[in-house]
Amino acid sequence: MSRTLIAGNWKMNGLKASLSQLEAVAAAVGGGDADVTALLCLPATLVALGSARADGSALRIGGETCHHNVKGAHTGDISAEMLADAGASHVIVGHSERRADHAETDAVVSAQASAALGAGLVPIICVGESLDEREAGRTLERIENQLAGSIPDAVDAAEFVIAYEPIWAIGTGKVASTQQIAEVHGAIRAWLMGRFGSSGSATRILYGGSMNPGNAAEILAVPEVNGGLIGELEGGRFPLHLQGSNLAQTEARGLALAIIGDMRTP
Repeated sequence: MSRTLIAGNWKMNGLKASLSQLEAVAAAVGGGDADVTALLCLPATLVALGSARADGSALRIGGETCHHNVKGAHTGDISAEMLADAGASHVIVGHSERRADHAETDAVVSAQASAALGAGLVPIICVGESLDEREAGRTLERIENQLAGSIPDAVDAAEFVIAYEPIWAIGTGKVASTQQIAEVHGAIRAWLMGRFGSSGSATRILYGGSMNPGNAAEILAVPEVNGGLIGELEGGRFPLHLQGSNLAQTEARGLALAIIGDMRTP
């Protein structure tokens, strides 16, 4: 399995003044860790600035969404090519907030992922069930349908990332149990192996859903959890002082290297 990926999603938060926090992350990341990739996905207005501030460090910068077309009459949208031109290496597609707020279907997400790949970006494809779907026992059905509809046809397993985000746990403080996480991540891995064969082991599967300093080590120890996509944290930041004691070694370094979370302007 490839390096652990710890990704932060700033969502619709952060102004130029907030980049001082990104600089602190970049300084902490430095030349990087052999086992961990640290990534911050920023609002489109900050991608170029963030990339410039992170230059010289191993911190990666990503976008939060992209349009499925390369260019055109799509006022207010941003293309994958534009994000790459601004210095992004990754882009989130299919986040539940985008699926809900902008009616992005699996087909749209698949097209966005294809556009990202065409621009040289790594798409982070989000999947997750609602509380109603979980309570109805339809979690795995929902996840597998999203995987089938959201992953492009012409793609290699190592070219994209999957993020499992139970919708009911995003920013709510509710966290899936380790048993629930293990069940879904195991099912995702099995689905990937079924589609891609042995190369399905190359896809990183992140967990997102109220991961925090108190539960990160336990979640990252779950089989088939290869990192985290972290949005909202209490206080709005993921502090830098996590190195060492509370988290398990490699994953601890990755988490400590990133202020990842829902940016609230000071």
